[in-house]
Amino acid sequence: MNNLIVNEKIEDMIFEVRGKQVILDADLAKLYMCANGTKTINQAVKRNIEKFPNDFYFQLTEDEVKNLKSQIGTSSWNTYGGNRKLPFVFTEQGTAMLASVLHTKIATK
Repeated sequence: MNNLIVNEKIEDMIFEVRGKQVILDADLAKLYMCANGTKTINQAVKRNIEKFPNDFYFQLTEDEVKNLKSQIGTSSWNTYGGNRKLPFVFTEQGTAMLASVLHTKIATK
């Protein structure tokens, strides 16, 4: 198992947004051990955009980010950095598709 998430449960990374269960791009970057974090994920999606319809992933609004921060807690939110851009979230199907287009050992597994 990925050493970075040994003390974290994947279930704790799943949130409900817009009536869908999703995982934040930053959490997926950790899970899939992306060397450049969310930048790697964003590049993979852009290069394979036809494989990512709107029900596979979407970008959070400012209000959704504020709501998630209150659910996660401000100390935990620091894990997600001080991004200037609003984060993306991925549904279960989007997470599986992301694993198929990323070139990391853990994503391949």
